[in-house]
Amino acid sequence: MSHPAPLSQDELKTLVGQAALQYVQPGAIVGVGTGSTVDKFIDALAASGIQIAGAVSSSVRSTERMKALGIAVLEAAEVESLGVYIDGADEIDHGGHMIKGGGAALTREKIVADLAQTFVCIADESKLVEALGKFPLPVEVIPMAAAQIARRFAALGGVATLRAGVVTDNGCHILDVRGLSITAPAAFEADVNQWPGVVTVGVFARNKAKVCLLGTAAGVKTMTFD
Repeated sequence: MSHPAPLSQDELKTLVGQAALQYVQPGAIVGVGTGSTVDKFIDALAASGIQIAGAVSSSVRSTERMKALGIAVLEAAEVESLGVYIDGADEIDHGGHMIKGGGAALTREKIVADLAQTFVCIADESKLVEALGKFPLPVEVIPMAAAQIARRFAALGGVATLRAGVVTDNGCHILDVRGLSITAPAAFEADVNQWPGVVTVGVFARNKAKVCLLGTAAGVKTMTFD
């Protein structure tokens, strides 16, 4: 008896991208994040026939993809609130806290997430962790402050390196910090956000996920968080 081949990571991303359509209300404005899993959601949304009023995007990349597929994109400044924000994560823990920013769009992602009542995280099961920090933590910084901020992370036991050749959509730099174990994400986020020169730290605890659609070998698993 032959067993079906396990789903590839790409196929898992497609599954969770399609599953996220259940959170899209016709006529609503939808917040849309950035990354390869979100690309699958954008494609599924365009193919679904669901008529939305438009989308608020967290990156130039997602904006261009949606416009090419005929989805209207609005500026965040035009919108007072969003029912749902759909985005991926580099890591998510069992409380819905995430690390984001592997695609360098973390500041805009956090701005759009803050507009939304519900953050729906779409990810494959490799992203689920017990404690955040194995994935290098992205931190968007004012260029002048990069060395100073790196020293502060060194004092916490982290090794911060400048992401080579990357300038964010906001004209800033990214430090990637290795060697951290973030067991109190909300306190960590609040602390690092106060450091002069930090634009955004890639811990999403204040704007954590309320739902995670996790692509697994057994299909899409739905996790909900208080």
